[in-house]
Amino acid sequence: MVDDHRSPIWGIERVLDSVPDIDLVCAAPTVADVLDEKPLDVVLLDLRLDDGTTPRENVTTLTEHGIATVVYTSGEDPSLLRSAARAGVLGIVLKSADESMIVDAIRAASQGREVLTTEWAAAIDGDPELAAVDLSPQLQNVLALYASGETSVRVGEMLGVSAETVNEYLKRIRQKYADAGRPTKTKIDMFKRAIEDGWLPVPQRRRPRQPAREK
Repeated sequence: MVDDHRSPIWGIERVLDSVPDIDLVCAAPTVADVLDEKPLDVVLLDLRLDDGTTPRENVTTLTEHGIATVVYTSGEDPSLLRSAARAGVLGIVLKSADESMIVDAIRAASQGREVLTTEWAAAIDGDPELAAVDLSPQLQNVLALYASGETSVRVGEMLGVSAETVNEYLKRIRQKYADAGRPTKTKIDMFKRAIEDGWLPVPQRRRPRQPAREK
């Protein structure tokens, strides 16, 4: 299980305590940490992690290691759900779901079967205007860096290519999004697309500061 809060982990420990055919091998705050453990069949993945990774990055990493992923979330952020769904998770289960649903989801995923829940279907179908855009790893890197605020020159230095090459990559990215009906005319547009498609993490909302109490 990957979650950087202890309460959900304690809940899953309790749920699985009486299930003889499922073992909770480990729980950690990052995907990198669980990959250091013994071979795993399924990972329950929280979507919003403090290490700054995106759902797409985490699901892709787990898939590359032959591990099935079930998103275990409170479901408050539709964009994160869509990002995970497009990355290839086998299912999405809410933290408020019945214990039997959680157990069934883990069993199904361990057999490579999709976990057909309402949340999973909504993540796939709930935003039809977000047509998929297929970017190569290099174009993904360019988009993520440029949309984060870097200049073409700086992006080129970081990736070992010229600024002219970066600008050519940006033209390709814009064309791909235009073809999908999702224009990226400005840098802000690119930032939005990068978040929508999981190339960048969703910005954390800052909590307003509480006024200091008078002494």
